[in-house]
Amino acid sequence: FFFYLLLCLLGGAALALALVSGGWIAEEPARVMGRAAQLCILLGLWPLLWMLGLNNRAALGFSLARARWLRALAGGWALGLLMLLALVGALLALEVRLPDSNPPATLSLLGRVLKGLIGGLLIGVLEETFFRGALFAGIRRREGLRAAVIGSALLYALVHFLKPGALPEGMAFDVAGAMYMVEHVFLDAAQWRNLDALLALFAAGVLLALVRERTGHIGWCVGLHAGWVLVIQVTRALTDGNPDAALAWLAGDYDGVIGWLGAFWMGLLAALYWRFSRPRSQAL
Repeated sequence: FFFYLLLCLLGGAALALALVSGGWIAEEPARVMGRAAQLCILLGLWPLLWMLGLNNRAALGFSLARARWLRALAGGWALGLLMLLALVGALLALEVRLPDSNPPATLSLLGRVLKGLIGGLLIGVLEETFFRGALFAGIRRREGLRAAVIGSALLYALVHFLKPGALPEGMAFDVAGAMYMVEHVFLDAAQWRNLDALLALFAAGVLLALVRERTGHIGWCVGLHAGWVLVIQVTRALTDGNPDAALAWLAGDYDGVIGWLGAFWMGLLAALYWRFSRPRSQAL
């Protein structure tokens, strides 16, 4: 799976180079390269799943009947909202985030909520199908549960930081420039400043993988993921980070919400879930 993503990144670099240098698109190379890599991922995903024998409903996490799967999604969405609202509430109580002194108008806020709702569902379906569906099932089948949980969570966390950055001033976007951007996708992801958000996303990935293992499908995972995205979107619209707070480091600077406190909260939830949830045979 990692090799597949690397190939998609290289394919995205080649496609972006052709589009930008050919004058087809007049956008920042980093933006074009990122979108092109995502396109390569989408186009190549089904052939990859077919090649690995993961192109079936059970492997992708859709084994339940539609009505039960949708109920699980709705339940996960509600729980996801509560989980992240608790985290945001703690950040507000600690004054790490403060209410926006100039909040958006009602219509603008409703638009942000709708965007977060739709975007959260789309992100939840796409990412959970890949990470807790195909990736988890593939590793679980070959290497066992522990490797599946850790591997899927680690790749899930890393992918959030594997994004092309801007070229240095004066560097042309040619073959050498494209290779520079590919190299720095990995170098930039390894910066210490990303450690808190990386651990928070890893802990979230562990929790989602454990939910996948216990339930045998990704309905709950999609709902949780969608609820988290919605809360983060609305929180960023209604509150501001407070860099002067004594505990500002708890939120980090990835999105102002997930940081060291988020890593602890998600890790605690994952441990409690695994301790008190029932094995799959009983859960179903």
